[in-house]
Amino acid sequence: MNFEITDKIKEQDEEIIYQGLLNYNLPRIEDKNPRDLGIYLQDDTGEKVGGLIGNTHGNWLFIKYLWVREDLRGQNIGSKLLNQAEETAKERGCRYAFLDTFSFQAPAFYEKHGYKSVFALEEYLVTGKRYYFTKTL
Repeated sequence: MNFEITDKIKEQDEEIIYQGLLNYNLPRIEDKNPRDLGIYLQDDTGEKVGGLIGNTHGNWLFIKYLWVREDLRGQNIGSKLLNQAEETAKERGCRYAFLDTFSFQAPAFYEKHGYKSVFALEEYLVTGKRYYFTKTL
């Protein structure tokens, strides 16, 4: 056997590894039905000016991205997006939420909304921090 080391991951190679992991995990996962969650804010022209991307799976809401265009920040749009995601997650049966954010992004925003830091990677990527937050919904 030989190790192959690369900085160019081919789609088919990633799929082989993913399928191998999935085949191992599926018999052990209690809830096999994750659901995407997208909430978008559009201006009058239909352009997306903010949004939240995540998913719900079992008891958990996972927030992958939350973004509001810079000129619209400070108008509670982010709070409304977050609140809507949490309400939708509760309707789907979720009891908890999980997300991560960098120190230069929005840790104080999430703390204001009841999220608790459960872990932080120090010196990430070089001098900052990456926070991992959870919340009971």
